[in-house]
Amino acid sequence: MSEIITKENERIKGFFHSIERMLDSIENYTKGYRPTLNGERFLTDREVSERLRVSRRSLQDYRTNGKIPYIQLGGKTLYRESDIQKLLDEHYRSVFE
Repeated sequence: MSEIITKENERIKGFFHSIERMLDSIENYTKGYRPTLNGERFLTDREVSERLRVSRRSLQDYRTNGKIPYIQLGGKTLYRESDIQKLLDEHYRSVFE
């Protein structure tokens, strides 16, 4: 006896539910993805201020005083991720023993 499979079939519902979960996972994974340019990722001032836990105004002061490297492109300020990491590494202070 042949069975007609409809969208109300529990196996079909389970299949589509699995696909929806997979798509949600892919979307969450790619949400923060940024393609690289010559292998380099660039961050906005908002992203850098969040990572460093400083205000965007403090970043402006760092730029004005030449403490942090940046790229000004049109009205957009960008930072090389590697420059930010290098800056953090150079100013790292270990605990006293």
